[in-house]
Amino acid sequence: MNKATTSRFENKPFGASTAAKVPKAEVAQAKREAGNRSADARETGYFRALAEAGISLNAAQTEAVRCTEGPLLTLAGAGSGKTSTLVCRTGYLLNVRGADPSGILLLTFSSKAAAEMRERIAALPGIDPYEAGRIQARTFHSFCLWLLFSQGGQKEIFGDTRRQHIQLQQIMRELGMQDAYPPENLLALLSSYKVNLMTARQLPEKSDADRQMKRILLRYEAWKEETGRIDFDDVLTGAHALLKQRPELLERLRRRFTHLMVDEFQDTNLLQYEVVKMIAAPRNNLMVVGDDDQTIYSFNGARSEFILEFERLYPRARVVTLDINYRSVPAIVGLGNEVIRHNKQRRAKTLRASRGGAPQPVYLRPASADDEAKEIVDFIQREVSSQRRGYGDFAVLYRSSSSNRAVLEQLVMRDIPHIDYGDGRLLYEHWLVKPVLDHLRLSINRRDFDAMQSVLPTLYINRDKGMTHIRETDAGRPKKGPLVHLLTLPGLKEFQLDKIRQRLEVIRSLKGLVPAAAVTQIRQSFYDAYIQAGEHSEQTSHREMLKEMLDELETSAGRFDSIAAFLAFVDDMLLKNRQTAAVKSQAQGSRVALMTIHKSKGLEFPAVFLIGASEGTLPHSSALGADSLRDTRVGAEGEAGYLEALEEERRLAYVAVTRAKEELFISSPAALRGKKAAVSRFLLSAFGQDTSASDAASRAEYGARRSGPDPGRFGKVRTFGRTGSSGGAASGAGAAGAGSGGAAQPQRTQSVPAWLCGSPGCVAWTRIMHSKDMQAAHKPCPLCGSPMKKGRKDVPV
Repeated sequence: MNKATTSRFENKPFGASTAAKVPKAEVAQAKREAGNRSADARETGYFRALAEAGISLNAAQTEAVRCTEGPLLTLAGAGSGKTSTLVCRTGYLLNVRGADPSGILLLTFSSKAAAEMRERIAALPGIDPYEAGRIQARTFHSFCLWLLFSQGGQKEIFGDTRRQHIQLQQIMRELGMQDAYPPENLLALLSSYKVNLMTARQLPEKSDADRQMKRILLRYEAWKEETGRIDFDDVLTGAHALLKQRPELLERLRRRFTHLMVDEFQDTNLLQYEVVKMIAAPRNNLMVVGDDDQTIYSFNGARSEFILEFERLYPRARVVTLDINYRSVPAIVGLGNEVIRHNKQRRAKTLRASRGGAPQPVYLRPASADDEAKEIVDFIQREVSSQRRGYGDFAVLYRSSSSNRAVLEQLVMRDIPHIDYGDGRLLYEHWLVKPVLDHLRLSINRRDFDAMQSVLPTLYINRDKGMTHIRETDAGRPKKGPLVHLLTLPGLKEFQLDKIRQRLEVIRSLKGLVPAAAVTQIRQSFYDAYIQAGEHSEQTSHREMLKEMLDELETSAGRFDSIAAFLAFVDDMLLKNRQTAAVKSQAQGSRVALMTIHKSKGLEFPAVFLIGASEGTLPHSSALGADSLRDTRVGAEGEAGYLEALEEERRLAYVAVTRAKEELFISSPAALRGKKAAVSRFLLSAFGQDTSASDAASRAEYGARRSGPDPGRFGKVRTFGRTGSSGGAASGAGAAGAGSGGAAQPQRTQSVPAWLCGSPGCVAWTRIMHSKDMQAAHKPCPLCGSPMKKGRKDVPV
């Protein structure tokens, strides 16, 4: 790290004690275990052959390789060489124990990982390529699909997400519920039941929303059955049902597969684990490899208790801990250790580093996400220009997909090579955001027919029917604002006509507003309520994420003086993003990688930026609400649900930190989406800071959410505040100092453009709502007559 290039990177997070030590892991002795102490000549020869091929194992890895009978839990810390251990153990079974290759079943979670296993096994010394080809190294889905097809299954795999969404949308139209629920939310709900050994028929019916979603999903399941299709979850449920119904088939599999190995065991859901347990019994020559500290997929059914309680199910199990990190320098390993050790529900382990290295993680406290993005991209450009690094050395990680907006815009605007490992869409392309933008478009061009199509569903009017009526009526009687033709649409009730009149008035009222105020007006008038009603939100875990996206849109709009300028920027971004999308692939190459922390698990990069490491984002406010499925599984409300949610958030922070090999940059903006944000408690606790106040505030928020809906989540924003402090919070020093690690503010706020009195002692301020105010250079203070200056002000939400 070249400290001369920027003085804003510090060696400790903002708010950490000056006396706190910078975490650093112990460096392990580089002693390797060759296995030559054994009296078994074949074993000695095998380990010697590995060493000659450049494959050396440490003592813990060697112990795991040698343990081939009975259950074995291998705790593989981040970067600890678990793949090498699995591969070498497979070779050991073949070369030393004489196992039949076709009797080895190795299960993992990605096709890429399975292919890498097969390649590395085939490259081991003494392994015949034909033998290697007989080993079953597969993903869970591949294995279950092989099992179904081997028993005559012929159904078509309906696995294309886009086609699934289209089919669900078609079903909703048929049921008169067009666009009532986002298809991805419906699929996630259905999947959560299936992986927990339940069916769509067991979905709840406690509310109208429950009943509607159950009706949609039951029709979806019936359609798949009628058309001979199964999706990826059905592959797992089908295999499980087959094994339950066909004991003779299960017995054949048990006789065949004498040794089972499961990679990434912490990602296993209940359905997958049941399949594994059934096949492994009664020999239970089962090796599972995983890290409970990296269990971050509970929303997909992954359960950390499978690792924590392994010996309860298998009392004879041996436990081996791989605790040497071969990936990162000691300071990065040390920070990871200090972050994760505060979790209570975990296997105690402290990783050591395999090598020395001077670089330490560094910390940034920018005023906002846009300031953060500029600092980061400036730094990347300097590093590449000086030839110290290439673009492909960098990864930018974030908690939720909406958090990449500012960085992605900087990369696109500067034409810097990058790859987005999300869905590749900008914020402005999201289904949630597009209707808001289209209302803005109609405010400056009321004859924008494309924008009208997006607006109609928010009026609960069928898009095709409404647009046909508008176009046909306007052809005979053209109007400056053709949306008014909806007032003559047949079959509408009086309350619907009132809604249309109100919406026409809202659109007319937007034209003179600055973009941020216009977005606020849209949200207050109808859109937040529309989204909340459409989500029927008690059952949907995405409410906070949706609000977060709209807050991000408001933040983005706040940078512009006029709606026309904001829309011009959005259109330019969309055009540039489409141009770069044509050359995107899943190979990073020499490009900056952008991805959520969830996507980054299992990957590593020379230099990592963790952005948005602030309270409310990491830990994320929505996660601390703990969805209903998780609470049901835990079996307790309140404290148990809160602690589980918080610990998974801390595991996310740990995964992010341990992706970095050489350099780690952690940024904690002082304000996110217009609200003050303290530095993440996970960072401060790693430096010995007491974060009990933050924990208490989160417990209170969690308890409020469990007891009922949170009215502030989609609540109204006050347009004017009483006189108060004249300091602007979003971009000044006051914002940077807000949140040094104390309790989160109990009152939610957002930053808005405002006139601030410049006279000492006068605390007057007025919110800027209209573009003409934004363009004005001066304004007299209504209290003291002194000149006011433009800035920003925190107002309650």
